[in-house]
Amino acid sequence: MTETSPTLPAGSLSGKTALVTGASRGIGADTTRYLAEAGANVVINYRNKAPRAEKLATELRGLGVEVLVVGADLTDADSVQAMFDEVGRVFGSLDILVLNASGGMESGMAEDYALQLNRDAQVRVLETALPLLGDGSRVVFVTSHQAHFIRTTPTMPEYEPVALSKRAGEDALRERIPALSERGIGFVVVSGDMIEGTITATLLERANPGAIAARRDDAGKLYNVSEFAAEVAAAALDPVPADNTRLVGDTSSFAGE
Repeated sequence: MTETSPTLPAGSLSGKTALVTGASRGIGADTTRYLAEAGANVVINYRNKAPRAEKLATELRGLGVEVLVVGADLTDADSVQAMFDEVGRVFGSLDILVLNASGGMESGMAEDYALQLNRDAQVRVLETALPLLGDGSRVVFVTSHQAHFIRTTPTMPEYEPVALSKRAGEDALRERIPALSERGIGFVVVSGDMIEGTITATLLERANPGAIAARRDDAGKLYNVSEFAAEVAAAALDPVPADNTRLVGDTSSFAGE
């Protein structure tokens, strides 16, 4: 089991700019906070939680860093382009891109929404960001063990469509590693077990009562939002693993790929 990372060293990201998708709450918000505490200027992306995003921005500006709040629907190409146009106008470049936003269990969405968000939108965000990413920059993709290992280890039926779509997104991004490496851009997948306190965990528990407790018993421990976000933030600074994968938490229940 990977131990929880300490807070990033003060000043270790001074002069850097980081954008975190889905950053108005949960893992995204805490990741953004850790990056800002390390000195990075940050871009808070949100879809429809503007008040939460603005509240976080006010808090982080108190640290002395620059903060840009940009709403964008990641499934809409024009919205994504407008976001990065604004980032380019304000900061000129981007050093860290954290692909945190995901979903697929929401009600009332199109049948292929999980794939739209967890695969197509992830690739779109990366490709649209590329003109701002330079040598030494870092891209971090956030996923779950249930998705990362879905090809070899079945997951709960309620989560399977999301898991398959997130694995499809991971695969599509991994195909771009050689091209990113040529440009000096590091890429890391951060995979964690079920994270207590997230929207996904809440929806899973609603659909399958007792599921989170059962997983906690199997794993021995489930990370909370803050603990997992610390790992995501650390992946933006630590050396890129040889296999481009940072596994957080117990993996003994998952068959290797």
